[in-house]
Amino acid sequence: MKYISQKLFFFFIALWTALTMNFLIPRLMPGDPAERIMSRFSTEINESAIEALRIAIGLEKDKPILTQYVEYIKNSFSGNFGISYVYYPVAVKDILASSLPWTIGLVGISTFVSFLIGTWLGAIAGFRRDKPIGTVLTMISLMIRAFPYFWLAMMFLYLFGYVLRWFPLSNAYSTKEFLNGWKFVGSVIYHAILPGTTLVVASLGSWILTMRNNIVSVLAEDYILLAEAKGLPQNEIMSNYAMRNAILPSITAFGLSLGFVVSGALLTEIVFSYPGVGYQLYRAAVSQDYPLIQAIFFFISLSVLSANLLMDFVYIFLDPRTRG
Repeated sequence: MKYISQKLFFFFIALWTALTMNFLIPRLMPGDPAERIMSRFSTEINESAIEALRIAIGLEKDKPILTQYVEYIKNSFSGNFGISYVYYPVAVKDILASSLPWTIGLVGISTFVSFLIGTWLGAIAGFRRDKPIGTVLTMISLMIRAFPYFWLAMMFLYLFGYVLRWFPLSNAYSTKEFLNGWKFVGSVIYHAILPGTTLVVASLGSWILTMRNNIVSVLAEDYILLAEAKGLPQNEIMSNYAMRNAILPSITAFGLSLGFVVSGALLTEIVFSYPGVGYQLYRAAVSQDYPLIQAIFFFISLSVLSANLLMDFVYIFLDPRTRG
């Protein structure tokens, strides 16, 4: 209970800190969002119209900052994120409702696949570190890890989309014809193959190296030497002793990666014109869209902290030392 209480206390303190920073940072940015919105509709700036728009979007100059902060905290937990400045007068919650499924589907599945493949290959590289296959896997993972993932995305897009024309260049589904049912699902999967493959390949090197280093470190522990001295079969030592302890740091990293799924893959979504949260965050930052920025960062902070808290609870069952 003490362990759980400490983790819950950290969760709420970290969430409050993240929300407070999320409130302050956008308001320190230069420029006036109301003037930016008005400039999209008219070249003549009317001061009274701008002031009326400030009141409509909750940025009137005479409202105390503390009042804005209290309203922001209350609205964040009630789901009332206000009106988007970029897509005015569309509500922020509607934009997130249309963007989150695309990001969670693409980045979530890619993260899961990359974790499984990378952990499996990393275990092989660690157990057979003195063999040619271990050396080759380590070298390949180092090379992959050195590639910027946005550069990899552009190379994949150019080669497989533009030159070979195997995959579409943009969007999350075909817009040339009306699709429904399984045709729509097939179109979504077809459009997600290239950006999904980019995300898997780009993160594969880190998972391989992490698991390999964990295996190498665990194999040097005294309890492994004791198990070998007892004459236990090698497969049992690897599965029940080495893997069980070596995979713990990878599970923690995987949990945090799941938390960051909500933020999307910013540059990958931009390269492939994929309608996810990452692209919306980019547009919101450029346009000083406070409500959309705050809503996205709220979900990112909440998901990362929740994933971290979940991994702490999982550790109670995986690592007996936390129950001591």
